Amino acid sequence: MNESIWKTGTNEKSYGKINSEKILNEEVDICIIGAGITGITCAYELSELGYSVNIVEKNGVCSGTTGNTTGKITSQHNAFYNYLINSFDEEVAKKYLEANEKAIKQIEKRIEKENIDCDFEKLTSYIYTDKKEEIQILEREYEALNKLGFESSYVKDLDVPFKIEGAIGFKNQAQFNAVKYVNGLLRKIEDNNVEIYTHTKATDIDKFDGEYIVKTDKGNIKAKFVIIASHYPFLKLQGLYSAKMYQSMSYLIAIETKKELPKGMYISVSNPNISIRRAKYEEKEILLIGGGDHKTGKSVTYEQAYGRLEEFAKKYYPDAKVLKKWNAEDCISLDKLPYIGQVSSFLPNVYVATGYKKWGMTLSNVATDIIVDIIRGSKNPYADIFSSLRLQPIKNHEEMKNMIIDSSKGLIIDKLKQADILESELPNDCGKIIEIENQKVGVYKDKNGKLFAINPICTHLGCLLTWNQIDRTWDCPCHGSRFRYDGKNICDPAFNDLEVVEIE
Repeated sequence: MNESIWKTGTNEKSYGKINSEKILNEEVDICIIGAGITGITCAYELSELGYSVNIVEKNGVCSGTTGNTTGKITSQHNAFYNYLINSFDEEVAKKYLEANEKAIKQIEKRIEKENIDCDFEKLTSYIYTDKKEEIQILEREYEALNKLGFESSYVKDLDVPFKIEGAIGFKNQAQFNAVKYVNGLLRKIEDNNVEIYTHTKATDIDKFDGEYIVKTDKGNIKAKFVIIASHYPFLKLQGLYSAKMYQSMSYLIAIETKKELPKGMYISVSNPNISIRRAKYEEKEILLIGGGDHKTGKSVTYEQAYGRLEEFAKKYYPDAKVLKKWNAEDCISLDKLPYIGQVSSFLPNVYVATGYKKWGMTLSNVATDIIVDIIRGSKNPYADIFSSLRLQPIKNHEEMKNMIIDSSKGLIIDKLKQADILESELPNDCGKIIEIENQKVGVYKDKNGKLFAINPICTHLGCLLTWNQIDRTWDCPCHGSRFRYDGKNICDPAFNDLEVVEIE
């Protein structure tokens, strides 16, 4: 897979003191699983309060969604507030808005307090449409914001190189380099004696004498509290997150152009949408263009993903030079609200934060606030609407139906489907599930004709994987796990590699 501009030139040494080889046998107040923006922010706040904290991360710091984000810090999560009012009520919508607005201010305060150089910039965020048939979506959203008493602006012109039909603006939003921000927090938590163990895979959590044992492939950690900040909860049954959440892919390209760049942040209400923002890269101002959302595991061509973004760039920035391209995977709950709080009623003092719906820069901060307040015994005003134990009816029946169909297909139908290609017919640099001696095998043939074969069954819950020709990965259509062409696990909830199949 390609590397984002945020991760280019960074390595684990730049993050300071990291133990990746130490055999673990420790006892702390709090063990955090996951070293993305949620885990690091939780560690920062809790260590500042005097708790002993350590972090385990199966890959590297910011190796997942945090390192592949757009870096938008905003409470404008597309046309979302009309949905919240209609699906829940005005109180839920208002609390969601307040929590995210508070997050923007808290991030800014941390940056100032710790003197973090992360290209933080305050500006206006816009949702827009260039289609007359979508004007009603914006009008309903603007009406919803007025009901909530939030000051937004409705405009019909933007500093973008194409005509729009309308847009809604949120002032005092922001953007930054999330990896630089996390790096700044890491310097502080090192001073607070927080240990970080990268390339250390948490495999289970067991109760022990009123506390917990976090089992890893490098040893065990005993803790009073556990925070699962691993993007997707790695526990298979507790909380049943695989039944109420799915994962979605989106794509980004970074372009260089001599044309004047727009001054704000922008995202279309269309689906698939287009997201635009400026960024700094190698001492230059560049433009990030993103979009192309689809459920992980769906077969998508290059033209439908990066190609669509490149076509947009060439249309409006004819001199555009593509510098980088990458993708991100995000968890989305069926009712569109994150799950934040106790992971399961059977595991008190084990907490989870997931389902950010592609808006993790602010929602990671909301999650930190809620979890820290729970641990310290304080009442958080927003905890109820994000509760991970909520049992209200699923709001989006269509997505629930599609999720069941996809999972059933992965677990049953595709396993019975006959492969339609022989090994000898597989072109170079392509992957396919084929039949070898009546057994399904996932085969990738590289550019030189070398074969890599795996058992194409996801190590999470046993779904049949699909081949992703864009990234040369095996992706799970059920719950979004992803594996490299040679079977190495790269995205949760699965954490074990695929079985390698020998081909004579």
